[in-house]
Amino acid sequence: MEATDEERPLIHHLHPREQCSEYTSDGTTDIDQNPARKQSTGNWTACIFILGSEFTECLCILGVSINLVKYLTSVMQESNVNAARSASTWFGTCFFTPLFGAFMADTYWGRYWTAVISLSVYAAGMLTLTVSASLPLFHYNNGDVRRVAFYTGLYLVALGSGGIKPCISTLGADQFDSVDPVERVTKASFFNWYYFLINMGSLLSATVIVWVEENVGWGVGFAIPTLCMVLGLAMFVAGRRVYRYKKLGGSPLTRVCQVLVAALRNHSLNLPDDSSALHQLPSLSDGDYRIQHTSQFRFLDKAAILTDKNAGAQASPWRLCTVSQVEELKMLLRISPVWASLLVFYMVLAQTTTLIEQGMAMDGRVGQFTVPPASLSTFDVVTVLVWVPVYDALLVPLARRVTGKDRGLSHLQRIGVGLALSAIAMAYSALVETRRLSAAAPLSIMWQAPSYTVLGAAKVFTSVGMLEFFYEQSPESMKSLSSALALLATAVASYLNSGMLSVVAAITARGGAAGWIPDNLDEGHLDYFFWMMAALSVLNLLLFLHCSIRFRDNNTLSS
Repeated sequence: MEATDEERPLIHHLHPREQCSEYTSDGTTDIDQNPARKQSTGNWTACIFILGSEFTECLCILGVSINLVKYLTSVMQESNVNAARSASTWFGTCFFTPLFGAFMADTYWGRYWTAVISLSVYAAGMLTLTVSASLPLFHYNNGDVRRVAFYTGLYLVALGSGGIKPCISTLGADQFDSVDPVERVTKASFFNWYYFLINMGSLLSATVIVWVEENVGWGVGFAIPTLCMVLGLAMFVAGRRVYRYKKLGGSPLTRVCQVLVAALRNHSLNLPDDSSALHQLPSLSDGDYRIQHTSQFRFLDKAAILTDKNAGAQASPWRLCTVSQVEELKMLLRISPVWASLLVFYMVLAQTTTLIEQGMAMDGRVGQFTVPPASLSTFDVVTVLVWVPVYDALLVPLARRVTGKDRGLSHLQRIGVGLALSAIAMAYSALVETRRLSAAAPLSIMWQAPSYTVLGAAKVFTSVGMLEFFYEQSPESMKSLSSALALLATAVASYLNSGMLSVVAAITARGGAAGWIPDNLDEGHLDYFFWMMAALSVLNLLLFLHCSIRFRDNNTLSS
C-alpha cells in the first residue's frame, strides 16, 4: 500500500542492500563517535534505559503536581483561586523550560548530556522539596522559610524538567533508524509505549504517593519520588554504551534567524522562475540531508538567491542560505497552526485543578473508604494504560484496513479525535456540577469518574499523536527544539488557564458577588466555567479541522 504524504519519512529510502547494512543509515553514532551498529546499539535494548528514566521522572513530577493544590491550600494556607493559579503557573513553567533544554541539546551538549545534567538538577529540586516538608526548621517564622524553600525546590524541578522532556522522547526515537522500514514502523510503537509509561508513573503517583502524602506525611511523600529520581539517573547513565547518538547540527535558532535576515536583506531581488537556480549545496557529507524546494512562503526563498556579490565560497550565511535551510523554517511555519490548535486542548487538561476542587466539595466516601479527590485522576491514567495497548494491537490494524495507512489513523486524524473528546469531557463536567449544586445531599465523587476517563482517552489520541507528529514533521537538525515547541503548547496553555482563572474570578465577583469559583463552591457556578471551556473546545476543533485540511507535508531527500 502507498503511504500518504503525512506518513512518508523525512528521509527517502535507501537501496534495499544499503538498508540491510551492518550500520545505521541515518548518520547516528555510538558513544565513541563511530558509525552505530544495528545489532549492538539502539532499538528496544537502549529504550529500556531511556523509558526507565522517563518513568521515574513522571513519578516525581506527578507525585508533586497531582496533589499540589491540596498542599498549597492545606499547608501553605493559600485560597482556592491562588492555589489553582500557582499550580498552573508552575506546571506551565515545567513545559516552558524545555525551550532552553532543547536549545542546549541541539546546539552544545547533545541530548544525552543535556538529560544527564537535567536529571541531576531535578534530583536536587526534589531533595529541597523533601527537606522543606520534613525538617522542623522550616515550620517556623509563620511559614516564610518553608515557603521560600518549597518554591525554590519546586522551580528547580521545573528547570530540570526542561532538559528531560525534549530530550528523552527524541533520544528514544533516535534509537530507531528512520531509513530502515522495519525500525521506522517500530518507532511509531515507541511513542505509544513512551506515553504508556508516563501514565504508569502517574497511576502510582495518584494512588501510592497521594496516599502516603495524606496519611503518612508530606515529607515521606516527597522522599519516595526523590529516591526514584536518583535511581532513574543511575539507570539512564548505565545505558550510555548502547545508545545511538545524533550529530550536532549547529544552533537551530541561529539557522532560523539567518534565513529571516537574509530574506530581508534580499527583499528587493526578484526570485528566479526556476527554483533550481536557488542556492543549494552541491554535495552532502554522510548523514546530512537535502530538503526539496516548496512554493509556499515564497518570500523566504529570497534568502537563497545567488548574486554576483554572494556567489563566492565565503558568502556570509546571514546573506545567503541554502534551500534546505530555508525549507527548515518553512517546515516550522507549516506545523505552527497545528501547534496553536493544541492550546485549548491543554487548557482543558489543566482543569485537573478545578476538578480536584470540585471533588473536594463532593462526598468522597465509597463504601468503607474515603477517596482523596486527587486520586480520581487514576481513572484518567487507567484509561490511558488500557487504551495504549488496545490502540497499538487492535485499533491500528483495524484502522489500517479501512484507511490503507501504515499507522491506521494519520497524526492529524488522531489529534482531531482527542480534541473532540476533550469537548465532551468539559460538557459532562458542567452537567455534573449543575447536578451537584441542585442536589439535596452531597453528590458522590464517583460522578467525576467518566470525565477523567474521557480525558484519558483524549490524551491517548492527541498527546501521543502530537509527540509523533512534531518529531516526524520537524527538520532533522531541530528534533529536540520541535519537541520542546510541542511541549510549549502545554506551558502556554497553563499560563492562559492561570490568567483566565484570574479574569473569571475578577469579572464574576464584581459587586460583592461570590463569582464562579469562590472558596465555597456551593456559592458559585463552576458549571458555567466548564460550559465555557466546552464551547472553546468545540470552536478549537473547528479551527483545527480547517488547519489540518490545509496542512502540507514536508519532503526531504537524503544525500
